[in-house]
Amino acid sequence: MAKYDKSARSLDMYRAILELKDIDECMRFFDDLCSPRELKSMEQRFDVAVYLMQDKVYTDIVETTGASSATVSRVRRNILDNEAGGAMRDVIDRLKLASTQDGTHS
Repeated sequence: MAKYDKSARSLDMYRAILELKDIDECMRFFDDLCSPRELKSMEQRFDVAVYLMQDKVYTDIVETTGASSATVSRVRRNILDNEAGGAMRDVIDRLKLASTQDGTHS
């Protein structure tokens, strides 16, 4: 399967995401935009990325998230190993920093 052509993307959706005011509005936006299955897949992949950054073992990640080992490998390759720009790693690092600054734990 060919990689998605990033130059063909419509920037309007990404600009809209940057305009979301809070988590409730963000959740409602993605509920409007995505099917429940798409949301579950994205949330699962995000959880996998977080666990990978915590150096969790693949088998534990599979058991905890319900993701397949192929999904865990794909997340590792495509999101965490900078093939997709490395933004996921940066965001997770920011979330960790924010949670230590406000006293919450992720």
